[in-house]
Amino acid sequence: MQLLTIARTHPEFYYKLVLEHLQQHPKMGKKGENGDFEFICCSNSFSILISKMEKVGKRSIIIIIIFHPIITCSVSPDPWSLSDGNKPKPKPKSKNPKNPLSDDNARRIIKAKARYLSALRRNQGSQALTPRWIKRSPEQMVRYLEDDRNGHLYGRHVVAAIQRVRSLSGLPDGSYDMRHVMASFVTKLTFREMCTVLKEQRNWRQARDFLAWMKLQLSYRPSVIVYTLVLRTYGQAGKIKLAEQTFLEMLEAGCEPDEVACGTMLCAYAKWGRHKPMLSFFSAVQQRGILLSVAVYNFMLSSLQKKSFHPSVIEIWRQMVAAGIMPNRFTYTVVIGSLVKTGLTDEAFKTFNEMKTVGFVPEEVTYSLLITESSKKGVREEALRLYQDMRQQRIVPSNFTCASLLSLYYKSGNYSKALSLFSEMERYKVVADEVIYGLLIRIYGKLGLYEDAVTTFEEIDKLGLLSDNKTYVTMAQVHLNARNCEKALDVMEQMRSRKVGFSRFAYIVLLQCYVTKEDAEAAELTLQALSETGFPDCSSCTTMLSLYIRLGLTDKAKDFITRYE
Repeated sequence: MQLLTIARTHPEFYYKLVLEHLQQHPKMGKKGENGDFEFICCSNSFSILISKMEKVGKRSIIIIIIFHPIITCSVSPDPWSLSDGNKPKPKPKSKNPKNPLSDDNARRIIKAKARYLSALRRNQGSQALTPRWIKRSPEQMVRYLEDDRNGHLYGRHVVAAIQRVRSLSGLPDGSYDMRHVMASFVTKLTFREMCTVLKEQRNWRQARDFLAWMKLQLSYRPSVIVYTLVLRTYGQAGKIKLAEQTFLEMLEAGCEPDEVACGTMLCAYAKWGRHKPMLSFFSAVQQRGILLSVAVYNFMLSSLQKKSFHPSVIEIWRQMVAAGIMPNRFTYTVVIGSLVKTGLTDEAFKTFNEMKTVGFVPEEVTYSLLITESSKKGVREEALRLYQDMRQQRIVPSNFTCASLLSLYYKSGNYSKALSLFSEMERYKVVADEVIYGLLIRIYGKLGLYEDAVTTFEEIDKLGLLSDNKTYVTMAQVHLNARNCEKALDVMEQMRSRKVGFSRFAYIVLLQCYVTKEDAEAAELTLQALSETGFPDCSSCTTMLSLYIRLGLTDKAKDFITRYE
């Protein structure tokens, strides 16, 4: 503020001071034609602005000095400050420099690929499966363009060779010579490209003939890859004998079979149900110490289980665990099914708990098997625990699982739970089959809901699901319990007219209907039909005797006792 005071009290002195400073530093100020200073920057920390005129000698000037700091922000150092002597640092180089493109055509392809991937992501959302970018050197890019592989998996000559060989599939076997067909491709295909042509063949005859042509080429060398490709083609076509001959040829050529070749052979055996040679070949593979993949084990286990060879499934499973092969969800599902079928329930539950410990969520069919097994053994708590666990995993039960639970509730007399389960089935849109409807009719009959049972039976008939004699017999029993033997006989007659076979239990119920109706003649015929299925049971004999006594037929009662005594 001292300078401001001097300017106000001695303007002439300040005017000379400013002129001297302007001569020393021409870039700091600007002098107007009338002698006033429009702007003067006296230092880096304040500025002077002259806005009004006042008489100073012969000139009039009023100086108003406004102090304010000047804040600078620049990458370069302040021109008015001393240099630190350090050289400016250059821009750091990229850690991953990009390879120069071969030409503008390559750039066009890359941009087109980027547009394609962008459209693919936009159309499929966040879960889009986009191919990975492929890094190529300029030389590889030039070769890529020469082969015209834009959008193609292989080069033009490889695609032409594949099409040439595939075109032979419509010709009869032996009507062509592969050497003449492939004459224009001699010395043009590398070994890897010949393997590609062989891999793309779908007909086993063309694969066989092309392999014979490959062996005549200079670039061919015996390899397990070539033989594996042929084994796969033979296995898919079911040519097991040719596959075995090819495998022996591979051994004679000095190619040591790896896990892929052995797995391909085992899958071919499993696919076509050749289980005995499959197990023999599997033993040979184990003796060589070859570790197979879990996919091959799954193929063998599934094939054996379909033919109900459950002991073999369990044996291979134990060998798989001993070899340290990590099973997946499908493996556990197949093995648990075979353990349940062979009666090894404890081991099945142990494997089930191990499956959950590893982190796999069991499938519905696994839960269904264990629930059914628990229901058969009367372990009600275990079956209900499995069902609750299944519902916590948000797995919708199948009608087979629901039928097992309904049967469990029916046997234990918990009818309210059974009806709530049926309501839950309707909420989750589980389609009820004839077995479930039959259980529902039984429950309605036990609860005395006669009209509901009749309505359910009529609904089954309308849906066209009436095919099992158990459903007819169940409805007939409900009518008998309601003391309506006429309707019970109508149901049994309806069953006979639709040519549904009568079981032993159906004859017992029919006998009860005739005894209730007091039709001795029809009861005797029914008892005779029951005797053809085996010796009559005690309740049927007692019922027949009570009918004779009630009708006063004592002679027939004595003959009956004598006959079945």
